[in-house]
Amino acid sequence: MAETGALPDYAIETVGLEKVYAASGKMPEKRALNGIDLQIPRGSIFGLLGPNGAGKSTFINILAGLVTKTAGTAKIWGLDIDEYPRESRAAIGVVNQEITMDPFFTPVEMLDLMAGFYGVPKGERRSEAILEAVGLADKKDAYVRQLSGGMKRRLMVAKALVHAPPVLILDEPTAGVDVELRRSLWEYVRELHKAGTTIILTTHYLEEAEELCDQIAIIHHGSVIACEPTPQLLSRLDQRTLTIVPRDPLEALPETLGELDAKLRPDGAIAINFRTGETGIGRLLEKVRSAGIGIEDLATEEPDLEDVFVTLTS
Repeated sequence: MAETGALPDYAIETVGLEKVYAASGKMPEKRALNGIDLQIPRGSIFGLLGPNGAGKSTFINILAGLVTKTAGTAKIWGLDIDEYPRESRAAIGVVNQEITMDPFFTPVEMLDLMAGFYGVPKGERRSEAILEAVGLADKKDAYVRQLSGGMKRRLMVAKALVHAPPVLILDEPTAGVDVELRRSLWEYVRELHKAGTTIILTTHYLEEAEELCDQIAIIHHGSVIACEPTPQLLSRLDQRTLTIVPRDPLEALPETLGELDAKLRPDGAIAINFRTGETGIGRLLEKVRSAGIGIEDLATEEPDLEDVFVTLTS
């Protein structure tokens, strides 16, 4: 266990983490995690991405104590989950994909109950302050069954915060919610991050991960296939697109551009795909000019996270 008062370098640290589900009936043995080595820095917003069935939920459920690992080690806030099961799990709050709560409780009753489960004394509970923070103060005494889907999603976040965990895991938190709620939720997450909370995010909205996350790991078939700072991960694709607006409209591309990966877009622009390690923009412009094409305007398009994701998981 870390020394008293000492903060760990990593909010989450796993070494060789494996999960194998034994064969049952006609179902064969399934290896969900295949030796996950992962270090999630304290104080970061960390993205955990992967296709459905990649192992993300299994990874999270092991940390939350809902699934028993087959092999390897895992630490939460410097605490080994086997040696310190209660203390380590008290260091995280998990917002699951599924909305699970008793419809006959009020939000404030539910938060008080959850705080009691974590051993938070009555005088130290912050139920009403948390509801205020997630925009549910005016619904504190309404029954959960009366809340909209978006309100229930926010209440799930509130439930995960009752014990003030230093690590918050958000498993697809904005799935099925509208744009306004998504924006307000991320504003609140950013405030938590500024206050020192480490955020771990799984999402299918790649633009969210690209905008929010300092670092991203991609899991595929139970293995980590990439784990890098977001800008570095994006730079792994050397592919760029040079877009040229001709001075005079073209009906077709000149044959002299046939050796390039070029096409004429419906809007009349020429799009040339190239790799920066193989050719430069200057050389491409020379070829375009030598084909007798005057250039009105040009721009380059960088790859986004979705391009990287598809490339790595294909």
